[in-house]
Amino acid sequence: MLRVALTGGLGAGKSTAGRMFKALGAHVLSSDEMGREMMQPGQAVYRAIAEFFGPEVVQADGNLDRAALGKIAFAEGRVEELNSIVHPAVIERQAEIVSTIAAEDPNAVVIVESALVFETRYAGESGWSSRFDKVVLVTAPEAVKVARFVQRATKGAALSEVEREALELEAHRRLAQQISDEKKASLSDYVLTNDGSAMELEWQVDQLWPILKAQARTA
Repeated sequence: MLRVALTGGLGAGKSTAGRMFKALGAHVLSSDEMGREMMQPGQAVYRAIAEFFGPEVVQADGNLDRAALGKIAFAEGRVEELNSIVHPAVIERQAEIVSTIAAEDPNAVVIVESALVFETRYAGESGWSSRFDKVVLVTAPEAVKVARFVQRATKGAALSEVEREALELEAHRRLAQQISDEKKASLSDYVLTNDGSAMELEWQVDQLWPILKAQARTA
């Protein structure tokens, strides 16, 4: 089995690459999706967040107010406080799933999609290097990342100049809290460049897939 980290900064397109790898047969675990599930009412992570950040991050229907939580975390510089609650739980759950997959399919390629592979402090003493056999980085120019963030946040709706500037500022703020693509590339085994069309990214994924499969058989 091969354990692969798929990472990239906000708006780089790692989720798109993840879907492409999944279509080819990879087992893909999304850290963001796991985190969202754990932040649902009734979950231990939900309770910990509500207790730590207070009632202002809980909506009237009992769900977390993700916008309010994001504002507190990013605008007020409390990201690490949020990460300290979410990351350990997500990493533990991923380890359990990877172990199950390994037992069922020794030749599997398991890809963990996460923006903060290198940044998180909650991956054990050896950090990311003990969790993964290979790291795949998806990169894009910062202007492209910011534009994708705005598009995703608004779903293409028309924005005023003030609204657009606010979202772009938020994107830059979040990117500033992630290490640079240059640094990530120096730590990664493979780099996919996503500054063009989806077809161009898919071509790169298609080229890399048989390499990962071969490594899974010999790991």
